[in-house]
Amino acid sequence: MGRTTKLILDIVIGAVIPILVLSYLSEPLGAIPAYLLAALIPVAWVFLDLFLITRRFNVITSYTGLQAIMRGLLAFWFVDGWQFALKDTGGAIVATVVFVGSIMIDKPMMELFWRQGLAPDTPEREENLNALTNRPDVRRALRQGTLALLIANILTGIANFWLNLVIVVAPFGTEVFNQQVAQVNAITRIALTIPELIAFGIAFWMLWQAVGQIFSGHEGPDNDDFWAALAAWRARSQQEQI
Repeated sequence: MGRTTKLILDIVIGAVIPILVLSYLSEPLGAIPAYLLAALIPVAWVFLDLFLITRRFNVITSYTGLQAIMRGLLAFWFVDGWQFALKDTGGAIVATVVFVGSIMIDKPMMELFWRQGLAPDTPEREENLNALTNRPDVRRALRQGTLALLIANILTGIANFWLNLVIVVAPFGTEVFNQQVAQVNAITRIALTIPELIAFGIAFWMLWQAVGQIFSGHEGPDNDDFWAALAAWRARSQQEQI
């Protein structure tokens, strides 16, 4: 499956369909069944993708699976008011704990994202990438990038909590409650992804700046030339140590 197709399916199944279910099926199905259906469709999609489509098991997909399990369990916590706002912000809370923990143990999440994107497929590439990653300037860029993601996650989490608190004011189990949840989702599932994407862009830019300075003092190499540039840098480094 292509990345563009996967992205479109993520948006449609993870956001559009749940909003439509909440908006148009609350009356024929009942408010609570429609709410559960809308909450569990994205969870089912995550596991379908993980086990049948992508079938890649690593730290990142495990983290995604953990969040899906949490969302599935929280769907059966029938609350409203500030408790619902807190429940809907649960993913951001878990992400904050993970990002903070990764920085504290010096295994920044940006390193995991970077490694997954590069996907070293030989022992030599893995060894060269480890040597590059252990450079102090690269580790600093990875920590700073993770910090940028952490800040963006905290800010979007606060915004998500506040929007739910001021918009979802109807009692749980009513059609009005579902309509208000759909209204919040229509805002948060799109608007709140923008600062997170910006944070990812900043994080990768800082990382490639550090890598580019190590390789040649210019901009970081594109992915097609990365492994060749990395191998050449490692060879020069080993010669200088002799």
